[in-house]
Amino acid sequence: MRGIKPAGKAWEDEDRAGTLLAYDFEQQRCAPAAHDVAEIRLANDRRTLLYRSHERLRAIDAQADLPEDLDEPHKPANEPGRKSGWIDLERASVEIEPRDEWAQMYREAWRLQTEQFWVEDMSDIDWDRVYDRYHALLPRIRTRSELSDLIWEMQGELGTSHAYEIGGDHRVPPHYRRGFLGADLAFDEKGGGWSIERIYRGDSWNREVDSPLAEPGLDIRVGDTIVGIAGRAATRDVTPQELLVNTAGREVVLAIRSRKGDERRLCVKALDGEQALRYRAWVDDRRRYVHERTDGKIGYIHIPDMGPWGFSEFHRGYLSEFNRGGLIVDVRYNRGGHVSPLLLEKLARKRVGYDVSRYSNTPMPYPPESVAGPIVAITNQFAGSDGDIFSHCFKLYGLGPLVGKRTWGGVIGINPYHRLVDGTITTQPEFSFWFKDVGWKVENYGTDPDYDVDIAPHDYRDGRDPQLDVAVRLAVTSAETYHEEYPDLSSRPSLPLPTLG
Repeated sequence: MRGIKPAGKAWEDEDRAGTLLAYDFEQQRCAPAAHDVAEIRLANDRRTLLYRSHERLRAIDAQADLPEDLDEPHKPANEPGRKSGWIDLERASVEIEPRDEWAQMYREAWRLQTEQFWVEDMSDIDWDRVYDRYHALLPRIRTRSELSDLIWEMQGELGTSHAYEIGGDHRVPPHYRRGFLGADLAFDEKGGGWSIERIYRGDSWNREVDSPLAEPGLDIRVGDTIVGIAGRAATRDVTPQELLVNTAGREVVLAIRSRKGDERRLCVKALDGEQALRYRAWVDDRRRYVHERTDGKIGYIHIPDMGPWGFSEFHRGYLSEFNRGGLIVDVRYNRGGHVSPLLLEKLARKRVGYDVSRYSNTPMPYPPESVAGPIVAITNQFAGSDGDIFSHCFKLYGLGPLVGKRTWGGVIGINPYHRLVDGTITTQPEFSFWFKDVGWKVENYGTDPDYDVDIAPHDYRDGRDPQLDVAVRLAVTSAETYHEEYPDLSSRPSLPLPTLG
């Protein structure tokens, strides 16, 4: 008898192939059967084993004799054929009738909801009637995009969040990857070019999230003017955005005129995008604003989502902000995830003592990393999913006031791993939430802030943040009356030896 298994779990990662081991029970020995194995499937004959190696497929006999070399399996030839086992995928073709495929996909998306929706009775929705209602539109569909619209409408009858249809065999339009310079530019009539008004600085150790204009040695400064890009003049009509088309991730030559009138040509590598760079500036601007308004007494952190990125961003800011006289936690635009319990647990820590050491002039709080003062949270209508849950539980735990606008209102979670025949992913709302104060009513409603504050269009235009202003005012007022017990080092124990006679 023979047994075959992948060595370790590396085959689950497409970029990390593993080794396929074979074990002979009669000989009681093990040997490698194949290397660079990413995925395996056993055929119905229980003998033919198909494995994927990078972008290739190979069929082998699972009951073949073990190789004599226990360290290395027989290396197959690269050419496809019965002898090598490699399958020539270029010869494979599949004829697809779109209407038939779309009908099958529609039914599959409907069936997955019946099997995965979080409550078996589908919240009393007549799901068979929903199927018939939208199935009648299938003969009218002419494009793959229209099928997406149909599935979205069908799943929308569930009346819950997180019922998505993503991806699939759509026509891919041409994509022109524009490069970015990580700077604010404004046309200067007098200078005859585009003046650099701000250079955004991200993480200096990661060139992918820092402005290429800040590259060491370039000496590009605010006030300099870009007069040309890639050999073409940058004018009012021919903008840098136009000249940077198809330069993402590539080196491009800039003609720079300094404030003194000197002109230089410098080579920079254009960014693929500026989202991470401008996000970092957005957070840093608000943290700086809070510190300036409060003389450094109130800290500020922003949590962009409740996934790995949000978890890291929380701790990136938290470790420098928690020990001030108060803390503002901003979850506006939070895209959800699953780590809200971990973050709430840390924010809920209450100081009950201090750890005093001979080697430090600063007593360390216990529990460690517990907030030194009052907490205020900010949320808005773009905080959803686990951002909803964080905002609602922040109120339930009584951690402090919640400022902003009512949250998105979608807390029925998903586990998106079901694919349709063309690679489309459909999601089924599987995990609903009940809270002791409102029951199931966070879904489709959200959570109300304690202080309802909006940001009007003119506030946004003028760079004002009324929600942050209210949060700062509440934090400062609470900090003034907040009393923190602090160890009196003058009253430390005194234990002299007893005096005799």
